[in-house]
Amino acid sequence: MDAASMPVPLSIPLRALLGFAIWTVLTLLGSVGVYRWSRILTGRAELKEFRADAPQGSDWYLRAMRAHANCLENLPVFGAIVLAIVASGITGVALDRLSVVILGARVCQTVTHIAFTPTNLVVGVRFAFFFTQLACMLAMAAIVIGAAWR
Repeated sequence: MDAASMPVPLSIPLRALLGFAIWTVLTLLGSVGVYRWSRILTGRAELKEFRADAPQGSDWYLRAMRAHANCLENLPVFGAIVLAIVASGITGVALDRLSVVILGARVCQTVTHIAFTPTNLVVGVRFAFFFTQLACMLAMAAIVIGAAWR
């Protein structure tokens, strides 16, 4: 194998981004997909019954759809920050740790959203996981911006 075809090791931020993307797909398949296909295959629903423009289904299903949408909404933001990190060539323990925290908080936010009926406590916990992600993303962006100004 020549040097041109050797795989390049993925940085921790890139691994976390890949993990975030995989988690987004697994959330879709393991919640919304299971709900829909279990209903279709057991004859309780038809394919055409799942409309995108009208909320329908159990409370759990609606939470699963929203949790998946949350993943989709935040994935591009994290992706843009990781792209800036990779493009700038910046590395560091802080970026690595922040990336891992983002992925962990995303998984915890999704699980909390889907698994628990919303109460003030549950929504507060879920928001704390979301806020953790936002704070980490802003910190990562600040590191990139700070390095660009040096």
